Amino acid sequence: MLVVDSHCHLDFEGMDEKLPGVLARAEEAGVGLMVSISSRVRAFGRLQSIAENNPHVFCTVGTHPHNAHEELDVTAEDLARLAQHPKCVGIGEAGLDYHYDLSPREAQRAGFLVHIAAARLTGLPLVIHSREAEDDTRLILQDEMKRGGFTPLLHCFTSRAELAQAAVELGGYVSFSGILTYKSAEDIRQTAANLPLDRIIVETDSPYLSPVPYRGKPNEPAYLIKTLETLAQVRGVTAGEMARITSDNFFRLFSKVPRPARFAAAA
Repeated sequence: MLVVDSHCHLDFEGMDEKLPGVLARAEEAGVGLMVSISSRVRAFGRLQSIAENNPHVFCTVGTHPHNAHEELDVTAEDLARLAQHPKCVGIGEAGLDYHYDLSPREAQRAGFLVHIAAARLTGLPLVIHSREAEDDTRLILQDEMKRGGFTPLLHCFTSRAELAQAAVELGGYVSFSGILTYKSAEDIRQTAANLPLDRIIVETDSPYLSPVPYRGKPNEPAYLIKTLETLAQVRGVTAGEMARITSDNFFRLFSKVPRPARFAAAA
């Protein structure tokens, strides 16, 4: 059984010495590919280096909404140019975070629109962070889709089901993290149960949001298996079937990632 961690952060501070062990444990657990997600365009060089030096790691390029005010000079063309790197397979993460408001909302919105434009230019999926900003996220996606197509991915989904449904109706995908395993997340499990099976993928968002039974510890890609098992239970299939389904969905969405032969397609 092999599965893909569609969203982790392997370039965060303190990861240098830990990375070999993290990658080894991921491989041992059956996590055969990882996408390390960009949070600052100006730090893309480090992320690019990690992807270049590890065959099972790919990356994205973008500015997290927390940092949007720091990179308002980054253009869609800048993102598209950096995304030409062979191991850069997506745009983002970008979006709206009204929980922390670490960046002014106007800056978050401006950055979000630039990333949408870059997703259109490149044809790469747009990794979207949305927290306590459901209505604005939905309206922006719906309005911007009328201006030209792109493929949205709602990462680490914790919002109301209406946002997930809107994203799917726009041709997008929804990703579930370790939150899916939390006792308090019955509403998220219900959303996961009702979405089209061909539009869901899994992630860790490591080093955050460790799934049960690892809560309280730094998260890492190896722990993705617990989220996968919970998603399989929610959908009434085996973990092996869910691994194949989510891998199929990942390779369809992140079409720039070459599919290794060891990732068998779902029947």
